[in-house]
Amino acid sequence: MGVAIRTAEEGDRDMVVRLLDEAFQDDPVSGWVFPGDEYRRTTHHRLMAAFTGIVLAEGRIDVTEDGSACALWLPVPAEAHEPDADDAKQLRDAVDPDNERVELIGRLTADIHPAGRAHEYLWMIGVQPGRQGEGLGTALIRHVLDRCDRENLPAYLEASSARSRALYERLGFEPARAPLDLPDGPSMWPMWREPRAQAVIGLP
Repeated sequence: MGVAIRTAEEGDRDMVVRLLDEAFQDDPVSGWVFPGDEYRRTTHHRLMAAFTGIVLAEGRIDVTEDGSACALWLPVPAEAHEPDADDAKQLRDAVDPDNERVELIGRLTADIHPAGRAHEYLWMIGVQPGRQGEGLGTALIRHVLDRCDRENLPAYLEASSARSRALYERLGFEPARAPLDLPDGPSMWPMWREPRAQAVIGLP
């Protein structure tokens, strides 16, 4: 049986934030940005709320019909503007002003983001901890990758764990450059996927 997927709307904002907050509590990069379990439990959701707001305004959030998983996508044009240092600082000011890592993660990922070709950017994908391993994330990603293939668009992401990197490799993503090693922290793996040619079905 297939996974029912729909596009999130403004009324889904709180649900998406809660889902992302739960899904990334044990993520290595989230643990680096917000070190310490109690600190992360009380602060991490603010960053997820900021990301959700950005993508609701500028991109697309797909959610499973039962609200157990979501994927945040941003369309990136070929002529995307250069990273603005003020964007990362504004994010830090809004989320956690005393935490320089909120700003640093924004700067570092912006600096390595590919330029020159339009593509879809998978910013985040989250699955409820109790539902992981059921193929929900794969279904959400394939939902957009199928469109990328039809429209001849590449896709890009940064994997934040070895487990997620393996999933993305199975979906056709390959290393885009050397891993990003966070200062005194984990690695992130920039990954790129070229669109796959669509099969042509001959008519009788």
